Amino acid sequence: MKAAQLLSDYADHPAFRAMCRMAKQLMKEGVDPVSVRQEVAKQYGPPPAALRLRDQPQPLKIIGEHLVEPGAIEQIRTALRLPPAIRGALMPDAHQGYALPVGGVIAYDRAVAPYQVGVDIGCRMHLSILAGLTPADAQRDRQHLLDTISRVTVFGIGSPKRPVADHPILSDSRWRATKLLRELHELAKLQIGTSGGGNHFAEIVIGEWLADGKSFVGLLTHSGSRGVGAKIANYYAELADRETARVARGIPRTYGWLSTETEAGQEYLLAMRLAGDFARANHEVIHARFSKALGVSVEKVIENHHNFAWERPDGTIIHRKGATPAEAGVLGIIPGSMATASYIVEGLGNNAALASAAHGAGRRFSRSEARRTISPQMAAAVAREAGVLVRGLAVDESPLAYKDIEAVMEVQVAAGLIRPVARMRPLVVVMSGTVGED
Repeated sequence: MKAAQLLSDYADHPAFRAMCRMAKQLMKEGVDPVSVRQEVAKQYGPPPAALRLRDQPQPLKIIGEHLVEPGAIEQIRTALRLPPAIRGALMPDAHQGYALPVGGVIAYDRAVAPYQVGVDIGCRMHLSILAGLTPADAQRDRQHLLDTISRVTVFGIGSPKRPVADHPILSDSRWRATKLLRELHELAKLQIGTSGGGNHFAEIVIGEWLADGKSFVGLLTHSGSRGVGAKIANYYAELADRETARVARGIPRTYGWLSTETEAGQEYLLAMRLAGDFARANHEVIHARFSKALGVSVEKVIENHHNFAWERPDGTIIHRKGATPAEAGVLGIIPGSMATASYIVEGLGNNAALASAAHGAGRRFSRSEARRTISPQMAAAVAREAGVLVRGLAVDESPLAYKDIEAVMEVQVAAGLIRPVARMRPLVVVMSGTVGED
C-alpha cells in the first residue's frame, strides 16, 4: 500500500505531503501500517472528520410559495444542508433543475458549486432601446424587422460552419489560462454572435416608461455562453463532485462544490467569468449588427446576467441560478413569454431575498408535459391573438407552458424585491423552434 492511500483521510491536511514522506520512510523501515498511522497521529493528531449534510437546512426565504412547485423547494432545501451553505432564497418563477432549482439563490461560505451556477453560464438579458423608431414604425415594418433579426444571428444547438462575427473578447488573454479554455477558444470563434435553443429568443418590444408614459421600441435578447459555458460547467461540475467526495460523505451527485481557496475553485471562477463576458459579447454582436442593418442608433442599453456566481468581499459566494440581480438601484429585465409582457425593474436590495428577483415568468410544467398537452395550433393561436409575429415557434415555449407573469411580478413587488420601471409587450419574436439546453 502506498503512503498516500494509507493516509487518504488526511488528504486535506496542510501537512499531508510531510505525513506521506514520514509514512513512506517508516514503511521502508518495516513498520506495519497500523503502527505507521499511530505514529502519524502522535505527531499530527487524528484525521479530520469527514463533512456531511447538515441535519437541518440553513434559512430559506420563499417569495410567492403558492407559485412554486414542491420539488423545487425540496431541491433548494437539500442544497441548504451542504456544509458551506449560509442561506438561500427561492423566486416565484422557480422550477426544478440540476441540484439547485431554476429560480434558486444560495449563499456559500468560500465555496462555489458549478451546477448551482447553471450549465448555460452567464445566460443574460440584453435590451437596446432604439432611437428614431416609433411604435407605429415597428408595427408597419414588423415583417422587415423579423427578417432583419433572422439575418443577424443564428438560433439553436451547434455551431455555424464559419464564424458569424468578430469581437474583442476573442483576443482575451484568459483563453490561454488553462488547457480547457485553450481548447474552447476555437469553439468561441465559431459561436460568437449566435443564440441558443430552448427559451432563448430575440424580439422587438414596444415599451412604456411607467413614470411618464412615454413609449419606446427595443430589441430584447435572451441567450448565454453557448457550448463554451456548457463545457466549462460540465467539466468543473464533475471535478467538484470528485473533490467533494474526498472531503465529505453522503453528498448527492451534482451537489459538489469547490473551495474558492483552492486552485480548482479559482480556475472555475476565472472560467465562469470569461464565459459570462463571452455571453455578453454574443449579445453585443447581435445588437450591433441589428442596429447597423436597420440604420438606427441605440439610445440606451439595459442588461443583466443570471446563471452566475458573485463573490462578496467577505468571501461569500452568491449563486443566482435563473435569478436576476436586484441590488438597490440596479436595473434589470424580467421577461414574460413570447406573447406576454416583460418588465424593466429597479432592484431594492432586499436582504432576505439575497438582493435577487425572478428571471422570468417561470415554467408551469416540463417541456415534455408541454409537448404532450399543447398542440402547435394552440400555441400559434395564442401568439396570433396577442398580435405577435413569431418565427421558430415551439409548443414548449408557448405562453401556455408558462406561469402568469403578472402574478409573478405582483408577489415580488409586494415582497419589496423590485420596483417596475417600464412594461414592454412583444411585437416580433424569433426563436430556434427546437428543444435547447437552457
